[in-house]
Amino acid sequence: MTMRAHVSTPGRAHHSEGSHVIHRALPEEVPVALVFNGTTQAVMMATPADLADFAHGFALTEGIVTDLAQVEEFEIVEHANGIEARFWLNDDCAKALEKRRRTMAGPVGCGLCGIDSLDQALRSVPRVTSDLRLCVQDVAHATEALRDHQRLHDLTRATHAAGFLLPGSAVMPTREDVGRHNALDKLIGTLVQTGIDPGRGAAVMTSRLSVELVQKCAFAGIPILIAVSAPTGAAVRLAEQAGITLAAFARGGGFELYSHPNRIHDEAADVA
Repeated sequence: MTMRAHVSTPGRAHHSEGSHVIHRALPEEVPVALVFNGTTQAVMMATPADLADFAHGFALTEGIVTDLAQVEEFEIVEHANGIEARFWLNDDCAKALEKRRRTMAGPVGCGLCGIDSLDQALRSVPRVTSDLRLCVQDVAHATEALRDHQRLHDLTRATHAAGFLLPGSAVMPTREDVGRHNALDKLIGTLVQTGIDPGRGAAVMTSRLSVELVQKCAFAGIPILIAVSAPTGAAVRLAEQAGITLAAFARGGGFELYSHPNRIHDEAADVA
């Protein structure tokens, strides 16, 4: 039986005027094992939806693969206590399993659980080069546009979302999960599987901006990262090194830029 992304759960609500029985939709989370050539590389707690996107995005942003052509076979296998996302990689790519070994079993929201060394936590990332430019208004309203695509959040009020903002497009591919980094992996996975160049747009997040989100964008080649909340200092430093534009506190018609501001232009100033 296919696991659902949300479940209706009974409870009792208490207010100043009294209490009553409720049934609330809550987001589901299950253990998802990322298995490469028979070896479990990571176990993540994730929302059981768009798992092929999640698995392919994870494989790319963790540096296990650099191209989907390296994946010879893939399947999703459900078990009573969780789900396996099974990859079979070509021989050359399989060597990466020995160089970067991760066995993660931790709470959602922590994208670095179980890394074997401190060096791997702040590993070097490729530098993103892109001529993408966005206007101020697109960035200022990006999180509001993302809000229109958060179907699971509408039901549960308890999930993060990652969307992809393409200049001049009303369409924003979006993925949701209880973990912010899982949502971004799902988004990157759907981009590469559908042939959308990650360098053509910006990632838009409902969360704070942390190091692992910048790392994932760097490996995917996403040049602009926009979020509703604050960045960490380490995320800003890494974004500067990686050539990624960070736009934070993007809400209420405004935002703050912390790295590579040249990709964001003011239409009025350009016209003048």
